[in-house]
Amino acid sequence: MISITISNASLILGSHAIFRDLSWEIQHDQKIGLIGPNGAGKSSLFKLIAGEHAPEKGGAVIRAKGVTVGYLPQHPEFDPERTAISLALEGNPRVAEVEAELQRVESKLGEPEVYGNPKSLEKTLDAQHKLLEEFEALGGANYESRVREILRGLGLPESDFEKPVRVLSGGQKKLIGLARLMLAKPSVLLLDEPDNHLDMPGKAFLEKLINDYDGAVVIISHDRYILDAVASHIAEIEDGRITTFAGNYTEYIIDKEERLARQEELYQIQRREIGRLEMALKRYKQWVVFNDKFATRIHNMEARIDRIEKIDRPVLERRKLDLSLNGWRGSNQVLEFEGVSKVFTHLTSGLDTSRAASTAFVAKNAPHSAQRGGTTRPAILNELNFLIRHGERVGLVGANGAGKSVLLRLILGKENPTSGEIRIGPSVKIGHYAQEHETLDFDQSVLDTVRLGGNMSEGRAVSFLTRYLFTYRQATQKVGSLSGGERSRLQLALLVLSGANFLLLDEPTNNLDIASAEVLENALDDFNGTVLVISHDRYFLDRTVNRIFELKDARITEYVGGYSDYAENVVKNKENP
Repeated sequence: MISITISNASLILGSHAIFRDLSWEIQHDQKIGLIGPNGAGKSSLFKLIAGEHAPEKGGAVIRAKGVTVGYLPQHPEFDPERTAISLALEGNPRVAEVEAELQRVESKLGEPEVYGNPKSLEKTLDAQHKLLEEFEALGGANYESRVREILRGLGLPESDFEKPVRVLSGGQKKLIGLARLMLAKPSVLLLDEPDNHLDMPGKAFLEKLINDYDGAVVIISHDRYILDAVASHIAEIEDGRITTFAGNYTEYIIDKEERLARQEELYQIQRREIGRLEMALKRYKQWVVFNDKFATRIHNMEARIDRIEKIDRPVLERRKLDLSLNGWRGSNQVLEFEGVSKVFTHLTSGLDTSRAASTAFVAKNAPHSAQRGGTTRPAILNELNFLIRHGERVGLVGANGAGKSVLLRLILGKENPTSGEIRIGPSVKIGHYAQEHETLDFDQSVLDTVRLGGNMSEGRAVSFLTRYLFTYRQATQKVGSLSGGERSRLQLALLVLSGANFLLLDEPTNNLDIASAEVLENALDDFNGTVLVISHDRYFLDRTVNRIFELKDARITEYVGGYSDYAENVVKNKENP
């Protein structure tokens, strides 16, 4: 059964045509991964379906009778003073409505004109029975526990449930929005990058929610692992057109390669046939001077050529990010942690409240003690010991809040260890990719950022930026006006200019489209240096790392291999504790 039909829809925003005459169908039980390069129109297509944009005249978005749509945008907005739990509890407003109706019915049962009148009593009891059935179907009795379970499963700590939204991160707001949609249970879910900022347990929970969802789900995601786990179909939007493939992401790759090869073959056959007809037509036009009987043949042949439905030549190789991370050998021992612990202590005496809330200092003694006048938290890192050698590719994984970013700050010298020693090789130069792009100056132009980073002229900087898919207009803009994907590409460009031989990468694929993530994977494969990468992108980890460090309970456990090897070992350890 078709839930939503898009028919010959064109969307023009300002002077830019996002797509023209686009047609697509969403079936009621499909789980669709919507992919395409950044800027192809994926989010705009969602807004068109959700009704935030209207198609140009002649196009239509048609919902089947009774179909409802739930839309999770990339950046959901809520009342900043509301709490996470109160917003999530409103996910399905019908629960509160039914509960209120039940209370009204129950109060009626105590009225003499109802319990004293058999007909009125029967009618009220029947209404109560129907409401109780609906309340049970909505999970009313366990509704709040279900809400809390979803929030926890997606990775929102219980300690944040009662906090106002204004103090939560953008990723946490997205978790609230996702929980609300899952509780509302619309016929069609539109999820725009719901996995961004989720840790691995959160992504696994999201996969289960989507797979178990009783309705259609369309998900925009650059996480190929998720697309393999949940997608029954892949819809690719490219050059204003949408093409649907049956199967998950891996099956789509195989199918697309076969389709492109077949289309190229048909294009070449058709081109040869048209060429043969055009040569014959040319000869007939020469002969018609001597014999006018060829005039009819010329007319027939021209009509035949015009009737041929031209096959477009497939684009076998699209323009991609031109990324080359050169690096150099440097020290054999790149990074060593010896007995490193980190404890944060908040001062509570002799400070005003606001300063006490935001001030932390490093306790100088044992990892579980604090200086006088302070309150010590448990160690976020406790007695870490590891060595990373030249050429290794190490993936650092762990739940959100486990201390991964703190570990990176220790390596960068932005924090000091409470105890232990950190050694960095004498000929090691660190290049840092920051998840929130905090290494960039948002008030600086893109052009000036590159000129200063590479000590180069404006002309060379413009030429350099074209390799990272920036137009001249984008190059003259401020960094703060760039999209997340554009900032990611700029950070990668600066990594190249840094000449680093030890890369610290914090979620480098979060804002990259799949094609750019694959370019990064290939560049890291060729990189003559060492890499330590924090990532929840399991597909990326399988492609790039040969060791996994799991940070859990303030300690690191090492695993040989990529993500799949790590996951297999974790399962074995659970089965054989």
